[in-house]
Amino acid sequence: MGLLIDRFELFRDGFLLTLQLCVVAGLIALLLGTIAATLRVSPLPPLRAVGTAYVTLFRNVPLTVVMFFVVFGLPALGSQARFLAIPGLDILFPRLTIDLPYFRLTALALAVYTGAFVCEGLRSGINAVPAGQAEAARALGLSFVQNLRHVVLPQAFRASVVPIGSVIVAMIKNSALAGFFGLVGDLMQTADVLTSQEGQPLIPVFIGISIGYLVMTIPLGITLDRVEKGRK
Repeated sequence: MGLLIDRFELFRDGFLLTLQLCVVAGLIALLLGTIAATLRVSPLPPLRAVGTAYVTLFRNVPLTVVMFFVVFGLPALGSQARFLAIPGLDILFPRLTIDLPYFRLTALALAVYTGAFVCEGLRSGINAVPAGQAEAARALGLSFVQNLRHVVLPQAFRASVVPIGSVIVAMIKNSALAGFFGLVGDLMQTADVLTSQEGQPLIPVFIGISIGYLVMTIPLGITLDRVEKGRK
């Protein structure tokens, strides 16, 4: 525990950066997953094909491969993912505007990968909505988009809180890969600094890293358990 106390600031900074990465990636993943789920239940075959292709691709490709193509492939194509530096969001997360693009790129890779799983979780919620409600909405003259927005999706999100929450927990753990793809300052990069550069013993360092991830995942897991019990 002495190491955790002596180098608390380093662990704290790594934790905060990892937390920021997960928040940004989680928000984008929820947006992508919602769009993909909407495409998958669309009455238009081309849109359904696009949604199905996205989910099939990213659910069956390892995250390491996705990270590799996004972090190294996009810069080779001339993109630094600066579109993620959204006004307002870049104030809350200053790393989005820093010239080193690894925060944006790793967040994008995590989001694109996780969005496919969010899509399937949300689609299960859409399928749980009684078909009669959608039919009643159509009888009232609501369009497909209005039907989804006002009738189906609000109920689908409530029904799929637990599976989507489980996907977000998995995404937080998957964020450990970010340090291996150039993101400086996250929890895993902190471990590299302490063990490789300073020669600190591995076990105390990784105990500290584990505590950081547990602080993020356990409260979310407890919340999901309470939500699930509340629905029974």
